[in-house]
Amino acid sequence: MWLYLLLVALVWALVWLVRDRQTLPCVKDKHVFITGCDSGFGNLLARRLARQGYRVLAACLTQDGADGLQRGCAGHLRTTLLDVTRSESVRRAAEWVRAEVGEKGLFGLVNNAGVAAPMGPTEWMGIEDFRRVLAVNALGAIEVTLALLPLLRRARGRVVNTSSVLGRVAANGGGYCPSKSCLEAFSDSLRRDMYHFGVRVSIVEPGFFRTAATDLESIEGTLRRLWERLAPATRLSYGEEFFSKYLKVQRLILNFICDGDLTKVTRCVEHALGARHPRTRYSAGWDAKLLWLPASYLPAAIVDFVLATILPKPAQRVR
Repeated sequence: MWLYLLLVALVWALVWLVRDRQTLPCVKDKHVFITGCDSGFGNLLARRLARQGYRVLAACLTQDGADGLQRGCAGHLRTTLLDVTRSESVRRAAEWVRAEVGEKGLFGLVNNAGVAAPMGPTEWMGIEDFRRVLAVNALGAIEVTLALLPLLRRARGRVVNTSSVLGRVAANGGGYCPSKSCLEAFSDSLRRDMYHFGVRVSIVEPGFFRTAATDLESIEGTLRRLWERLAPATRLSYGEEFFSKYLKVQRLILNFICDGDLTKVTRCVEHALGARHPRTRYSAGWDAKLLWLPASYLPAAIVDFVLATILPKPAQRVR
């Protein structure tokens, strides 16, 4: 019996591998719109897709970011400005995309624009800290998708949403984890709603990578500002030692866990766009595959205990 099960598993794995490696015959006439291309994943992805022959439509937040991307980029690449938190900006970008793609429609949408800060203990946050991150990572991606869905349906296209492993395991406070959990749920519902229209929806869940969002100096500065604005009684309940140790933990994470190879993420997006049978979910980075994804399937009590053991203890805690 075990031999039969092993053979079935082997055959299934071989069939999946062959199916996963099948690619589209041609991508040279396919338009892909990418948000958040000033730096990081979006900037690298736009350059790589343009070199592969895609007709890349790259959205940047700043003119400097757009100019820097346009310079020295091989292949067909056009840029526009987009602030995903402003409905008027989203509307203008959608009109620009419509003019670029014409009757063919839009083959690919990559919702990449995102922010991380501020992240830290939940009690250190204000409601505006949550709103600012949710507005970009969740509501911004949703509004861009809604604006471009008619073009995606016309082309039987693909939507690729850049989420995070922290959308599965909320390892810290702030708006980042809730925003990525929201994006995960939106992606699942969108995938099911678009199934009969031929629009494929994939989610990329990177682990920790070295980008502008994980700049150590910026993160430490943000944490210091959060700490300094706390009420004296709240600071006393945590203690100065807690704050110092919390900064050390952040340094350890950024220095020893963060991966510098951003192509691990862009290759996932490239597969989701170029494969004949794109996957529903992609995990990028060793920590995503070996640490965070396994943790997401463990009982919550175990994950809570491990994270509570790793993170520093407040001065006035329940003993």
